[in-house]
Amino acid sequence: MIGWKQAAVLTLAVLAAGCSSNSKKELPPAELTQFNEEVVLKKLWSRSIGEGQGEKYNTLVPAIENDRIFAADVTGEVYALNRLTGDVAWEKDLDLPVSGAVGVGYGLLTLGTLKGEVIALDASSGKERWRSRVSSEVLAPPANNGDVVVVQTQDDRLIGLDAATGERRWIYESSPAVLTLRGTGAPVVTNRLAIAGLSSGKVVAVDIQNGVPVWESRVAVPQGRSELDRVVDIDGGLLLSGGTLYVSTYQGRVAGLDLESGRVLWQRDASSYVGVAQGFGNVYVSEASGTVESVDERSSSSLWSNDSMARRQLSAPEVFSSYIAVGDFEGYLHLLSQVDGRFVGRERIDSDGVRARPLVVGDTIYVYGNSGKLEALTVR
Repeated sequence: MIGWKQAAVLTLAVLAAGCSSNSKKELPPAELTQFNEEVVLKKLWSRSIGEGQGEKYNTLVPAIENDRIFAADVTGEVYALNRLTGDVAWEKDLDLPVSGAVGVGYGLLTLGTLKGEVIALDASSGKERWRSRVSSEVLAPPANNGDVVVVQTQDDRLIGLDAATGERRWIYESSPAVLTLRGTGAPVVTNRLAIAGLSSGKVVAVDIQNGVPVWESRVAVPQGRSELDRVVDIDGGLLLSGGTLYVSTYQGRVAGLDLESGRVLWQRDASSYVGVAQGFGNVYVSEASGTVESVDERSSSSLWSNDSMARRQLSAPEVFSSYIAVGDFEGYLHLLSQVDGRFVGRERIDSDGVRARPLVVGDTIYVYGNSGKLEALTVR
């Protein structure tokens, strides 16, 4: 049974990448459509980050703090770069299979490994501060509020570690779904709460000091006869803006939750395994089908949808100026208008694909390709 489950987990990772779960002939990814280019991107700098995402379905998202951008590859090569110039501030070889990367905050850089370790480095120098063993592999960046580092493991546990020493303070346990996608969302932390999305389609908030549950909210209800049909993982992570948590589930819903109570403020049927972006009163969703949709969070109605990238295995979206940026399996970064979802720009970053969510600071967008190419771009 364990072997079957592991195989199913890997199968679902492929399923999530756009394959069909039925016996009908699979449709190919949509061809790129032509459009009138309104926005041209200019490359500011480019760096190679080791082997990038590797052969497994990793999503090693970089992180930014002040004027540095931090990135890691699957083999444990960790880089700190000047985000303005791309110059290397420091690099370190952990020689470990990194699978959850990277979290940064309060001078601490944290990473998770396939071997169930969490490693903390000094963000200014790269010197190792501590390492701690957790219950299973870590597939998403740890989160840190300066006092507690919160880690979500593949087996749906939340673990609180002392930010200074790495010693375990608490553990929150839940029962994972029978089948899951290969991945977890990154937890969100505040001074009071640690919040995470689970494979059961629930979002849970615990007291960050002791791990005691504060609230729990179900976003998606498993439906269907087969275990495949009933997968409702929250793998795209949570987005916190103001007092609202934004969340999307696979084969479930996209929703806005009240941070303090977990109350569902609005919701809409959707299926996404990569997450959402938010801006100007709208929520933007990269759906598993390849459709990008804009949702009015006041009415939960669709403002527009662009289905021209069907089955192109999209990354999470990101708001960039007045555009929505999203990567695809062929390594293109697409820019859509926030107003109506039309294509306004396109740039190829990495022929191996772009799986990680783009990052935006001011007028610069940072894109980490699957082969390890990290680029900074701006609108020309």
